[in-house]
Amino acid sequence: MLDQFLKISDGELYSRCKHYGEISLKYRWKFAGLLPEVYRRRLYKKKGYESIFEFAAKLAGMSERQVYVVLNLGKKFETKPILKNMLEHGEVSINKLARIASVVTTDNEAFWATQAKLLPKTALETLVRDEKFLPGHHANSKLTMPQEVNISAEVKQKLLELQQKGIDINAMLLEFLEKRELEIAQEKEKLSVEAKTTESRYIPAATRKLLQKEYGEKCSITSCNKPSEEIHHNQRFSLAQTHDPKFLAPLCREHHIIAHTVDLQFREFRARAGP
Repeated sequence: MLDQFLKISDGELYSRCKHYGEISLKYRWKFAGLLPEVYRRRLYKKKGYESIFEFAAKLAGMSERQVYVVLNLGKKFETKPILKNMLEHGEVSINKLARIASVVTTDNEAFWATQAKLLPKTALETLVRDEKFLPGHHANSKLTMPQEVNISAEVKQKLLELQQKGIDINAMLLEFLEKRELEIAQEKEKLSVEAKTTESRYIPAATRKLLQKEYGEKCSITSCNKPSEEIHHNQRFSLAQTHDPKFLAPLCREHHIIAHTVDLQFREFRARAGP
């Protein structure tokens, strides 16, 4: 047996490890999905185990915390048949299901079930956070935006001096911000008119500079504080073949994945619906 392994390359050995690891994870999810029914029937007692935790630990190496998570999901999904079925059949990881549990309702479970299948864990976490940030969500209070602007002592002093002179600094700052927005809008319109069709995916420096001026270094999603890593084409580049700044937005890695996933879902829907 040892001679057999000595003959395979590092790449092949790694490939086998990855393959069997993925299989073991898949069946671990399937085992976990059975636990709510095992608990309901008290099957673990009938088979001589003292608790559901001992049952899961000895048969699948699951920790108490993991078992608690699965049993809680079983309760939460009792009125949500799509997600209940996904849990019982091990279609996605328990970690993903746990992340969407706080935002799932009977009305939106189909949407979240699809996202759990399509999105990687980090992107799914980001989408859940965005949902909680929406007005009216019960967890909104935990995601409020910063209430103070970080202004240097020098700028504060200058503003104070202007205010003491009777100058309305609020009106002055508002005028400055409105002027900035107008300048960006005008520059965007100019670059939009100049944008030409191209096969190159390189975004012109002037367009990149404008986007940085408008959005800074952060992701353009309001509820996100992560640095931007990609410039997303809201108007699909493969179709429009243009870098029109009106349809560009800097996004973090997770929001970029979400944007492309949503686009993929829309294309699949159009394909099913026909012309």
